[in-house]
Amino acid sequence: MSGKLAKAKGFKKSKPGTYLSIGTTLFGAVSIVKQAKKARFENDKLMLVDAVVSAAAVATGVALLVRELRRMGDDDVLAG
Repeated sequence: MSGKLAKAKGFKKSKPGTYLSIGTTLFGAVSIVKQAKKARFENDKLMLVDAVVSAAAVATGVALLVRELRRMGDDDVLAG
């Protein structure tokens, strides 16, 4: 569930859940690395472009999750 949808429905993400999301997102990066290696070996430029775009999506996803963690930390400081 995305952060906006979770907030709209009244759910709040937990820190452990966000860390788990980061881990699973980074775990997906393993297959992207394999895809990139295969593309380079086969000299397949289209597959290499796909791997680069997928890597950018993973990086963006992790950045969004890290931002969510920071916001959770800010909420905790303001609450205390």
